[in-house]
Amino acid sequence: MDAEWKKEVGDLIRVRTCGWSPPGDHPVGCGMFIYTDKDGKFVKVEGDPDHPISQGRLCPRCLAMGEFLNSPDRIKYPMKRAREDRGKDTWERITWDEALDILEREVKKIWENYGPETIYLFQGTGREATLYAPPMAQACFKTPNCSFSMSGGSCYGPRTVVADFLLGAGYPELDYAAYFPDRYDDPRYEIPKYIILWGKSPLQSNPDGFYGHAIVDLMKRGSKLIVIDPRLTWLASRAAFHIQLRPGTDAAVGLAMLNVVLGEDLYDHEFCENWVFGVDDLKERVADKTPEWAEEITWVPAEVIRGAARAFATNAPSSIMWGLAIDTQQNGAQAGQSLLALAAICGYMDVPGGITLSLPSSFMGRWRFETAQYVDAETMAKRIDAKEDHPAYACGPFAHPDEVLTVMETEEPYAFHMAYFYATNPISPTVYAEPERWYNALMKMDFNAAQDCFMTPTIMGLCDLVLPVSGFAEHDGVVLPHFGRNTHFLGAMNAAIDPGEAKSDIEIDMIVGKRLNPEAWPWETAEEFFNAQIRTQYDWDFNDLRDMGVFQQNFEYRKYEKGMLRPDGEPGFNTPTGMIEVCSSIYDDFGEDELPYFMEPAMSPYSTPDLAAEYPYVLTTGGRDFVSFHSEHRQIPSLRHVTPDPLVTINPKTARALGINAGDYVCIENPLGKCVERARISNEVPERVVHATHGWWYPEEEGEAPNLFGTWKSNVNKLIPMYKVGKLGYGAPYKNVLCKIYKVDGYDAGDSNPAEYQPPASRGPESMTKGAPSPMSYEAKHAGE
Repeated sequence: MDAEWKKEVGDLIRVRTCGWSPPGDHPVGCGMFIYTDKDGKFVKVEGDPDHPISQGRLCPRCLAMGEFLNSPDRIKYPMKRAREDRGKDTWERITWDEALDILEREVKKIWENYGPETIYLFQGTGREATLYAPPMAQACFKTPNCSFSMSGGSCYGPRTVVADFLLGAGYPELDYAAYFPDRYDDPRYEIPKYIILWGKSPLQSNPDGFYGHAIVDLMKRGSKLIVIDPRLTWLASRAAFHIQLRPGTDAAVGLAMLNVVLGEDLYDHEFCENWVFGVDDLKERVADKTPEWAEEITWVPAEVIRGAARAFATNAPSSIMWGLAIDTQQNGAQAGQSLLALAAICGYMDVPGGITLSLPSSFMGRWRFETAQYVDAETMAKRIDAKEDHPAYACGPFAHPDEVLTVMETEEPYAFHMAYFYATNPISPTVYAEPERWYNALMKMDFNAAQDCFMTPTIMGLCDLVLPVSGFAEHDGVVLPHFGRNTHFLGAMNAAIDPGEAKSDIEIDMIVGKRLNPEAWPWETAEEFFNAQIRTQYDWDFNDLRDMGVFQQNFEYRKYEKGMLRPDGEPGFNTPTGMIEVCSSIYDDFGEDELPYFMEPAMSPYSTPDLAAEYPYVLTTGGRDFVSFHSEHRQIPSLRHVTPDPLVTINPKTARALGINAGDYVCIENPLGKCVERARISNEVPERVVHATHGWWYPEEEGEAPNLFGTWKSNVNKLIPMYKVGKLGYGAPYKNVLCKIYKVDGYDAGDSNPAEYQPPASRGPESMTKGAPSPMSYEAKHAGE
């Protein structure tokens, strides 16, 4: 890379940077050049061809940077309004000092009158907020109550926890040579023979720090795909095997694949003997979980499952990527356990072309957990983590979101008095299930505040104070893919544009922290903070990183042989047994089965057949597209032009039977609620499945309540139940509930007013109320049918 991160190019100033926060996509850290004129005005953006991961390629969101930076809808300065004006567009511009005075006064009032535990911080998904939101809660507000408030924490967290339990390692990732400057040409590297994409669509999502186009790079080099997805995606159409399963049945697929690999003796005996604990127990568990058994449950032909399992096990090295769809189901922890077991028994862990492993967290990822020291022990004991119901939450510094909603509604064991929204727009269908319940509970708060780039339905409806956040082109920062859990590189974000009054997330943390808890915030600038963090691990600092542009961390394969995965330096894995645990040695402490199992979703054709008679389609949600990230970018003209409407994908045979044509307004309904999207007719989904997009609201509509930019019209999360989580507390059915669909005249048919919302006294079958169904076998559940 050019050693000059900032230089003149003709009449323009060129700044090298990496994208990690808005307006870019998920936390990949794509490299780019931002050009400004001599007055500092944005001119253009180009991909950086020397960036080792993105190699000059940019997504539409980064290419639309000029529209983001100059949008008239940006929040450009702090604003306040009276509590009684929530929902009204009566915002008043104030200074930062006035905003900090208000925040300090309200927080200290709550500390004194109710205790810091009565403050709740809602964390956004991905990117910088993941690192800096927990410290805002713990080291500024001194509250233990913070979380990403998707039911069951159903994004990334379940995967990392399951990996930590079973591998004692950080997030496991496909080896796509990301650690090597010469990438695929490095002599240590080997191209994966097969790649399983399990509940993951990386081209659209670029998930968790993985650069999605790398899949295409590997396909060009010979990698074949096994895609496990209810939808026939672009990658699935090019796969050697497409396991087009019924949504929510991933664990059954995993058990059947294990049945094939173990039953046909296709596993790596040497690796299993030395490094895998519980193979015999697992073999016994899956002995009767044949592909034919799974076919009845999953709707996938047995021979497709059998062929995929054989191909994966007999073509070393191969790899697996697992995605959000594993998290967004009650049975997700068991699906993840099956997935990891499959990779482990085949010997694909931490080998070239397999699955990379690392320590569970690195310097900045570790720092966000360490800020819990600023919550005193008495207050920490009051964290809403539902220990009795979901003991795994005792292992992390987060409150349990489902239990938090219950506490907000019942005010037991105490009432919450303040909410802070950190880079999140939850009432739009981004994270909240049953969003009307959340909205009504949050309206009771004494004080609500947010920090964000745009006015959102959440801010307009609920907040009394809002702070403006800068985009990555406007501030300095450090890119940390995988949030320190398997970070292949560090990248420098370098400010190219004057942010005006907006500030970065870490800058807001620091100025708030200096008001409320200065002991925790000794740094004067973001640069000082990054210097201190980097020097905990390296002998260089942020300015050196600017010059490097990207620092790729050293990487070694087979670290388990060299004592590099355990703090004691002994060979093996950082688990109680020192081995990969396909049979967990600790799950029994949580009252959980130590081996993976299949559990029918709480709302499904089989667990609730009476309900299925009225609501015959399996609804899956949340598929990504190329131009938006959850509820973001709806007000960016070029991006909205590509995807102007929310879309529900329906099989052509289903659509004909229902008299639905492409482009029709379609109401999606179940006992919990309804929403309206436009019909997209495609063979992408089977006849018994419909797929709805999420994150939709309409910035062009009236912002004041009750409309709130139309957030209740196409809000698919109104159909998702809270508290349908697994025994470990993780997972929720965002991608597997029941619905019916029918043609309507417009979006208003899906509208609702949360002020008039009354939770049903009974939601029908017991399995739809609080708590998960018991993990009985499929055979036992359906005995006698």
